[in-house]
Amino acid sequence: MKRIGILQNTIQEYSWGSRTVIADLLAKPSPAANPQAELWMGAHPKAPSQVAVDGCFISLADIISADPENVLGRAVADRFGKRLPFLFKVLAAARPLSIQAHPKRTQAKEGFEREEKAGIPLDGPERNYRDANHKPECLCALTPFWALLGFRKTKDLTARMQTCCSKSLSLELVALERTPDIGGLKRFFESLLTLTSGRRKNVIKESMAAAREERVDADSCMWMHVLNRYYPDDIGALAPLFLNLVCLEPGQALFLPAGQLHSYLEGAGIELMADSDNVLRGGLTSKHVDIPELMKVLDFRERPVSILAPVKKSEYEVAYESRADEFILSVICTPRDGVYRSREKRSVEILLCTEGEGILTDRGNGESFDVQKGISLLVPATVSQYIIKGKLTIYKAAVPVN
Repeated sequence: MKRIGILQNTIQEYSWGSRTVIADLLAKPSPAANPQAELWMGAHPKAPSQVAVDGCFISLADIISADPENVLGRAVADRFGKRLPFLFKVLAAARPLSIQAHPKRTQAKEGFEREEKAGIPLDGPERNYRDANHKPECLCALTPFWALLGFRKTKDLTARMQTCCSKSLSLELVALERTPDIGGLKRFFESLLTLTSGRRKNVIKESMAAAREERVDADSCMWMHVLNRYYPDDIGALAPLFLNLVCLEPGQALFLPAGQLHSYLEGAGIELMADSDNVLRGGLTSKHVDIPELMKVLDFRERPVSILAPVKKSEYEVAYESRADEFILSVICTPRDGVYRSREKRSVEILLCTEGEGILTDRGNGESFDVQKGISLLVPATVSQYIIKGKLTIYKAAVPVN
């Protein structure tokens, strides 16, 4: 395929999704009948985008398979084979997602092969590894966006837990104080996830009483109550005590490497990740939780929150630097009288317009597209250059190239 194509994308309906964010973006009836959690743009086997080609819609996965060099570019095809290496999403969280982490590539490959040999169906509820790929990800806030990510510094974590549940977790906290290192934190966290039902109830009861008295910061106490309301018997309600709590402002972003424990709590954002759907959950969910497998992939190093600010790439484009080989996220903002010109040396790109309206033109064949809020397009690598005119905000997913 050598032409730009408009995309049709799948909406994933999960219980934590918003009924308005994605519906409003796509100019669909709002509020939607069901919660709409994610809009997927990419070629993942679970829900590949459909590309408009000569009046028909064809799976992006099939288009890439048939012509990887023109669609992806030779360098990308050589590195990643006949597949798009990233998955692009709009994420809309009206309530908290599960506490989770994603595996490294070697862990994903081993886990996927093991579950395949065991005959566990790909869509089975007990499945951990739905593909053999890792899943580093970048999230950029469209609205104020609350998240938990990475373990707090052990000294801070211990003090907060002592303040809120010193009686019900006395033995575990004494052990952590004696060995305040990675091994001690791992043992403490595993003991927290494997408490007996009776002890878990006591820990939650003591912690919620402390939260009502705001014995730690107000934001953590507020979110402890919210999490406990949604999941009243889940130790994950204590997550604001042991994970870093952050609220991104629109335009700020996070990069999450493999093994980082996290939960997205509330807000809308643009998410870009390696092409994977592997999730190991630890709580705040009715879905499958495999604690031994989660413990294998978790990174227990202290991780202060690092918020990404956009870096200017050209007059109308900024990018979020990430450590991923598979993707880079950027934002194109053009004023009404401005003209954006793409680089001539590019990889495959997916563009999503979130604001405004204008025209995108392929300079090679002169083909033009009306672009407005909610429109997404595939730009194959073989397209030499395109220009954008009009007052627009466009998020761009691409593969890094030199």
